[in-house]
Amino acid sequence: MSVDLFSFSGNEDSHRPLADRMRPRTLEEFIGQTHIVGKGTLLRRAIEADRLTSSIFFGPPGVGKTTLASIIANTTSSAFVKLNAVTSGVGEVRDVIAQARDRIRLYGQSTYLLLDECHRWSKAQSDSILPAIEQGSIRFIGSTTENPVIAMTPAIVSRCRLFQFRSLSQEDVKRAVLQALSDKERGFGSLPVDMDEAALDHISSIANGDARNALNALELAVLTTPKDENGRIHIDLSVAEQSIQQQVLALDESYYYDMLSAFCKSLRGSDSDAALAWFARMVHGGVDPRIIVRRVIAHASEDVGLANPQAMLTAVAAWQALDAIGMPEASLSITQAIIMVCESPKSNSVVLARDAAFAYAERARNIQVPVHLRDTSYKGAGSRLGAGKGYKYAHDYPGHWVKQQYLPDDALDERFYEPTEMGFEARIRRTRQERQGGAPGNDDTQTEQKKE
Repeated sequence: MSVDLFSFSGNEDSHRPLADRMRPRTLEEFIGQTHIVGKGTLLRRAIEADRLTSSIFFGPPGVGKTTLASIIANTTSSAFVKLNAVTSGVGEVRDVIAQARDRIRLYGQSTYLLLDECHRWSKAQSDSILPAIEQGSIRFIGSTTENPVIAMTPAIVSRCRLFQFRSLSQEDVKRAVLQALSDKERGFGSLPVDMDEAALDHISSIANGDARNALNALELAVLTTPKDENGRIHIDLSVAEQSIQQQVLALDESYYYDMLSAFCKSLRGSDSDAALAWFARMVHGGVDPRIIVRRVIAHASEDVGLANPQAMLTAVAAWQALDAIGMPEASLSITQAIIMVCESPKSNSVVLARDAAFAYAERARNIQVPVHLRDTSYKGAGSRLGAGKGYKYAHDYPGHWVKQQYLPDDALDERFYEPTEMGFEARIRRTRQERQGGAPGNDDTQTEQKKE
């Protein structure tokens, strides 16, 4: 394995993409991530002192994870090996570990192992490197766009320091583009390029915090734009718009769940604008709309419930619309359901009732159903077994209600559902209070017994 994996010959250099040629070589050239590599930070001190321990760099694409690894490779006195989790097997990892141990034994030299896309490693691959990390045979640097706590094996994560990289600001991306325009050695500084401010703003904005995306757009614009009558390459807004497309929202597993969580909390918090914003962002990012509608249906019961029974009907109707007509037409029905859930009065009494009922069921005794509630549909159930004896038919009473026992014998003191004073539940609450006070003609007066 070569120690310097980031250097190329002159012929190869001319064919490398601009984004790769402009990769910062030192910490001073590095753009962004000041929260972890700014002067005086732990990571910067560790790199400068060549004392970086096993670490995982994670964050969106094009924000400097691999670049920082290349800086470590160029500044360290240690050996530096780069692998890709997609193409590297256990055998190759063992070879790297064996060579690393030889370097320590023969030369006292440490070895850094950079593993791109480290979340793609299987448990067997991860386990193969654990002893080497623990013994200090290698210094592991993992690079991933996923949240390692979710996407990687806990054994690896627990042995590494985690450093989260953030999307670059628009000013950071603009700085990277300007550097490429002025650099005569690696960029376009030796070419007669003029770039309008509007074009620069467009590329740095649409790049969405990804410097690689911006530099790729710049390269495409410069190399495909013919010189004007003055011999200049003029990059205006029209050229910039053709050179970079609206970036599809990058959704790793962690970001997806965070956005879904924000959406659900917005439904519960009665913020229609926020819920619609997260809905649109998720759909734009490629999330299956069925996942979103399932959450709307769930929250129609969880956070609205009987405070507005129409919310559930609207949510289920959105699912039916999605199934019947598909997207994008069904987005209107989904939007309507989202607004309905958000703007409805809120009550979590359904959740509390469900939880209380299931908690009771777990501790309930195996007792018989009260006689008057038993099934009378089969022959001899009532005449021979007494099933249904004493049952009062509710429709024979004023208000179609009569006081009698419906609860199991071991739950007579249980109360699972407690209506709130929100929306339609206020009516339920008043009706319950009236019934508990006793309605005329609805006491224990016997009437003709009827079957179920």
